Amino acid sequence: MWLPFKRNKFKKLNREDLVNSICELERQERTVEAEVFQKLKEIDALKEKGKKEKNKELQLFYAKKISHLNEEKQTCMERGMYLLYNIRLMNKLKDAYDSNTFFKTQTKVPLSELLKDQTGLAKFLNKALQTRIKSEDVLTSADDLFAEVQAAYDVSEPIYGVGKQEEELLSMFEQEDQLSDERDLYQAQEDYEEPAKETIKKKKAKLEE
Repeated sequence: MWLPFKRNKFKKLNREDLVNSICELERQERTVEAEVFQKLKEIDALKEKGKKEKNKELQLFYAKKISHLNEEKQTCMERGMYLLYNIRLMNKLKDAYDSNTFFKTQTKVPLSELLKDQTGLAKFLNKALQTRIKSEDVLTSADDLFAEVQAAYDVSEPIYGVGKQEEELLSMFEQEDQLSDERDLYQAQEDYEEPAKETIKKKKAKLEE
């Protein structure tokens, strides 16, 4: 039976087949690349031989062999570029397949179905906004109340203030600090004057002699 329309082959596209195809193409590309490097190595070796060779016929032989290897190298490079282009296209196809699968999956999730109801969404968002405003008003009012109560609070003097007994102790500590400083100053002066007195005594003793 003749069909007026051809079936879409891409409907049966399988990701695993795409990945396998890309892997196979990359394997072939690596093989071609290795062949190119091998031929370049042979060409460089023949060039070195040609430079050192004195025999003209052998030089011509090396030149023809290098020319032949260059042609083979060029053919390999063209194959490699062809494979690279195929790999690029296959990767694009795989990316398109992945994107198609991703967006198909996303459209089936419950959230996507909910978001289709724009009118219901608008009502829900407005209601949610009103609920948020009311909740924030409650918190703000509570915060204001805390601030008001805190402002009316006086620090308890017996606990945090300085009482009569504490003042007497602080005064005693201060006087003790002053006495300690005076003692240190007096001692330093004594330490300084003692050597001077000893020197004067020695000079006086010499004069008496």
